[in-house]
Amino acid sequence: MSGEQWWFCLRHMQVEPDKGCPDKHRLGPYATRDEAAGALETAAARNRAWHEGDKDWDDN
Repeated sequence: MSGEQWWFCLRHMQVEPDKGCPDKHRLGPYATRDEAAGALETAAARNRAWHEGDKDWDDN
């Protein structure tokens, strides 16, 4: 592994290397470009899992 990290920029809706937009506008870091490209899907899946796993939250 080269030590490179990849990010998904929320401003430009594209994958960026380490040198890119400020981190506050990005998701990551990811180990590969492909992982970064799937950042929105990963976040959506994690949000669904969190929501489905915390049924008590909706009852309060």
